Parts: sequence; C-alpha cells; structure tokens
Amino acid sequence: MLWTTVAIYYAEYYALYSFLQRIGIKCENHSCSILVVTVLLGKDKTEIINSHKEKRIDAQYYMKIGKEGEVEKMLQEAKMFVSMFDEIVSSLKGKGQKCS
Repeated sequence: MLWTTVAIYYAEYYALYSFLQRIGIKCENHSCSILVVTVLLGKDKTEIINSHKEKRIDAQYYMKIGKEGEVEKMLQEAKMFVSMFDEIVSSLKGKGQKCS
C-alpha cells in the first residue's frame, strides 16, 4: 500500500511533465511544475495530482498508509488523470521552444 501511493503520484507527475516537455518547458521542481500546469490549463486539471502529492508525501516520508479503499480510489483517479494528459499531449501538433 505504501509504495502504491508513491507509484500512483509519480505516474501522474510524469504524465503532467510530459505535457510540459511537449510545450518546451523543463522544470524539475514538482510543486513548480504543477503550478505551471495550473496556470496554463486551469485548477481543475491539477486538483487530483495536488491531492495525491500530499498523500505521497505522507506515505513516503511519514509512513502514513491510506486505507485500502482510499488507495483504490486514488488508482482510479490516477488512470483518469494519466489518460487526460495523454489526450492533451497527443492533441498538441508541434513542440514549442525550449525555455532555459
């Protein structure tokens, strides 16, 4: 259960990060990456990952383990989140300019 929470978050983060990379933005700070996507696409696109980020921190650093039902719900939300960003990235035609 502990590592499931961590894996769920990172699957979401890399889906979100693939969007940033596709538009030419490189940001290695998770909070900043999520904030940039929030500004570009709206808060509704990042609510799930923000919620799961807190649960990942609790699981990874404080060994707080969610209940099985919570983790199952996170998994379902993560599938929708990753699918949403897959669609967003797939719909982009070209790659933007790299920012330094």
